[in-house]
Amino acid sequence: MEYTQLGRTGLKVSRLCLGTMNFGPETSEEDSCAIMDHAHELGINFFDTANVYGWRRGEGVTENIIGRWFAQGGGRREKTVIATKLYGAMGDWPNDDLLSALNIRRAAEASLKRLRTDYIDLYQAHHIDRNTSFEEFWEAMDILKQQGKILYVGSSNFAGWHIAKAQEAADRRNTLGLVSEQSHYNLIVRAAELEVIPACEDYGLGLIPWSPLAGGLLGGILRKIDKGRSASEQITRELEKHRDKIELYEAFCDELGEDPADVGLAWLLHRRAVTAPIIGPRTLDQLDGALRALEIRLDEKALAGLDEIFPGFKTAPEEYAW
Repeated sequence: MEYTQLGRTGLKVSRLCLGTMNFGPETSEEDSCAIMDHAHELGINFFDTANVYGWRRGEGVTENIIGRWFAQGGGRREKTVIATKLYGAMGDWPNDDLLSALNIRRAAEASLKRLRTDYIDLYQAHHIDRNTSFEEFWEAMDILKQQGKILYVGSSNFAGWHIAKAQEAADRRNTLGLVSEQSHYNLIVRAAELEVIPACEDYGLGLIPWSPLAGGLLGGILRKIDKGRSASEQITRELEKHRDKIELYEAFCDELGEDPADVGLAWLLHRRAVTAPIIGPRTLDQLDGALRALEIRLDEKALAGLDEIFPGFKTAPEEYAW
């Protein structure tokens, strides 16, 4: 396994981050625990979750599964850099969601209880809260840090200017501020290149791409359909929008002699600012398969070929101005 620093911190994390969103809804607890154990065997130390995962309001299904796994001992907690998120509604009462100081305090305490740990390595805002100032946000986060309940703070789904505002507010408090941003980023969805990635680079945030295979579109979907695999209605719609490019992409991967899913992950690992793409395996085989991406080296010709199929963006403002 390869490791890198998380943004400008001294924290070392694996180049692949284990996403746990499937734990509970798609993957049984027994299989989820087997996947986490195997992730450690492979050297993956970076796990990502959220208080809303499991999608049963207020229950924190996925965090509870991870907490029971931690409770088995054997160094499971100590070997894991655990990242979780808050923002989504965990109840039907006012202040049961978003990023008020009240909800930050309550959500953190609840996540600690479910995860059966006394600290969270990386505590992330799952979305921007336009009704809460960053002064309030940082005051609440700083208290949690002073109490030793969280170590680092990250964001998710922030725009570039949100990252800038957050960091400037943190600078005024003489605190570290954000150390990572979790963004929707893959070969098909490249808008982060306009301003989010430049902001991450300038402020020293590690980029953690979610949906690295575009919900499966970059995972060899045409081959799978040809073999009789069914696709959801949503994926079918997206496939029709991008079919021409996906056909070119899968043919390009054939020329490389690599699986499309591995090429999609490898491309992200070649991108500037990227710390670790989030992989969301539902099975042990899917977890093992993701490791191939660490071995693929895409040369300039291959990278240019991928850009021809999936054009990206220049950094703003050059993308739309001189």
